[in-house]
Amino acid sequence: MRRILPLLSSNHAGGRSALTCRYRCGDACFHEVPNTSGNEYAGDVIAATLSRRSMMRTAAVVTVATAAGGAVVAQNAPSAQAAAVPAAGDARHGGHGGVTDGARGLRFSPVEPNTADKVTVPAGYTQNVVIRWGEPILRGAPAFDADRQTAKAQAGQFGYNNDFLSLLPLREHGRQVLVANHEYTDEVLMFKGYDAANPTREQVEIAWAAHGLSVVVVQEERKSGKLTPVTRHWLNRRLTATSEFRLTGPAAGSALLRTSADPTGTKVLGTLNNCAGGTTPWGTTLHGEENFNQYFANGTSATDKRYGLTTGATERKWERFDKRFDAAQEPNESHRFGWVVELDPYDPDSTPRKRTALGRFKHEAAQPRLTRDGRPVVYMGDDERFDYFYKFVSSKRMKKGDSRAAREHNLTLLDEGTLYVAKLTGDSPQDVDGTGKLPNDGEFDGSGMWIPLATGDVSHVPGMTAEEVYVFTRLAGDKVGATKMDRPEDVEPSPRTGRVYVALTNNTDRGKAGKPGADEANPRNLNKHGQILELAEHWDDPTADGFAWRLFLVAGDPDDPATYFAGYPKETVSPISCPDNVAFDPHGNLWISTDGAQLGSHDGLFGVATTGERRGELKQFLTVPKGAETCGPIIQDRRVLVAVQHPGEIDGATVEKPASEWPDGPGRIVRPSVVAVYRKDGRGIGV
Repeated sequence: MRRILPLLSSNHAGGRSALTCRYRCGDACFHEVPNTSGNEYAGDVIAATLSRRSMMRTAAVVTVATAAGGAVVAQNAPSAQAAAVPAAGDARHGGHGGVTDGARGLRFSPVEPNTADKVTVPAGYTQNVVIRWGEPILRGAPAFDADRQTAKAQAGQFGYNNDFLSLLPLREHGRQVLVANHEYTDEVLMFKGYDAANPTREQVEIAWAAHGLSVVVVQEERKSGKLTPVTRHWLNRRLTATSEFRLTGPAAGSALLRTSADPTGTKVLGTLNNCAGGTTPWGTTLHGEENFNQYFANGTSATDKRYGLTTGATERKWERFDKRFDAAQEPNESHRFGWVVELDPYDPDSTPRKRTALGRFKHEAAQPRLTRDGRPVVYMGDDERFDYFYKFVSSKRMKKGDSRAAREHNLTLLDEGTLYVAKLTGDSPQDVDGTGKLPNDGEFDGSGMWIPLATGDVSHVPGMTAEEVYVFTRLAGDKVGATKMDRPEDVEPSPRTGRVYVALTNNTDRGKAGKPGADEANPRNLNKHGQILELAEHWDDPTADGFAWRLFLVAGDPDDPATYFAGYPKETVSPISCPDNVAFDPHGNLWISTDGAQLGSHDGLFGVATTGERRGELKQFLTVPKGAETCGPIIQDRRVLVAVQHPGEIDGATVEKPASEWPDGPGRIVRPSVVAVYRKDGRGIGV
């Protein structure tokens, strides 16, 4: 069959603009990789950069060697491999090309790669903008006026650069609760005449108010999938860079978290760079603080370097207006960011909590699943070149129901348990040459172990206290020899099979001089397209200390031999590059949003079957406008939601010279927004 989804030529080397790199992550990819470890240090770094506080050291009850030995035993158990990742199977047969063709939930005509300045959706589908940056959601908030914006107004309006989205049920007919992350601000696209060298206090305070989280009730149209905001609903809420948050869990109150403004080490102002997240079975939302390092100036210690703090001034110059953003004046303030935040959207008076038991790093996301006895297990990725992915196993069981007692109990679930980091071993290392060529056994696969880092106030990492493990989790991963991955971002367990999918976005430093070369889990040097790893816990038990894994997708041009789609014939799949966020639909299909696609097309949203004869058949569902990234996908029976982040964020663009006209047309300021997509005939998505 002919390729119905042609690739586009590209006029630039990469899919992400320099402007995006500048404002989103502080030019992280242009700086030296923070992980320069040989995976054999940590305590010496902490000792060299922090004065020793008067803290009781806890003895490790399990050494790394013992933990690793236990995991190896589990890997060799016969029943463990029987429950491993399913084989790709033989080539599939059947019809192609029509909307009735495909796995259930994926029966739509694929969108072709394109560079249109709009959200492009399949034939038979339509869309609406649910909510835009600046739309008022709180009582008293004014209508958006880009020329007269104030910090007070922004604090009552929908924030900027929406990323993670969650929709929760509400006992009001046709209504749901939408929760959104606001990852970062792009001041040059927000303010006319913006002077990056000399921002004003008002601009800085508007940016503080545009960060954080939004909670807004939305109303669905009965005959379609259209959603509209219910402004000024009593549940609506804004949390910003100056709102109060609580540190909870085993590191709360640590000397490593105390500042001059908060000598208790438990109260933090704000949440920053919230990227993806998760929705818990007990009705709360989780929000990952990712590139927080870029907000802190004058970092000089080795731990600052390991977390990517700049040694000079920051891009936004916030340190000029609040000393807490100056590491030279407040060396512990940055330690209070890089956590998973838990929010109760049903209680607008509650204080969100930063869960220290889940470790501190560049959290892309955090998605729980429950063990057979009801304990949550949370999977997490650290979005950095050559960093790690983790899981947390709670020691407490979830209580069912929505009584006050149950809710109060469930809000403690993520404060007690064990934090682990992953170590992967390939079964065909001799066949990995860095080109992406499949090993002789036909798959990139192998086994792995979860190495324990800390349980409560007990460290399992020699040379580190438990508090040090939680606050400097990256260093703990270095110490125990975790596997260096190609930017592990979203990590999601399938609600149907329990298998865990890890989006590894890319790593163009892989294989460069002085950098780690390819391995079976990260099989391409100079990896610009990324891959998705599929993991099966032994005995399908989320608490297991061992797992089997294989690469589910190796992204890129399907005509490139160095791509792989779970064994599915590649001549009919959509091209995909730089997988970022992943989510599941009600049918068990995996949906993938991309960030910085490097095949010449705009970023988009893709669906792929994970089981059955069509496993690996990937189809593009939408593309986003110029300069934008696809974020926060939610796939419901009758609608798909995406967050269109940083539209128009193209080099040279300003408010005066926009590079996009989305969403409101020419002469209007470009505004990040949430979009709902649904079928014109009112039927379900992809059926």
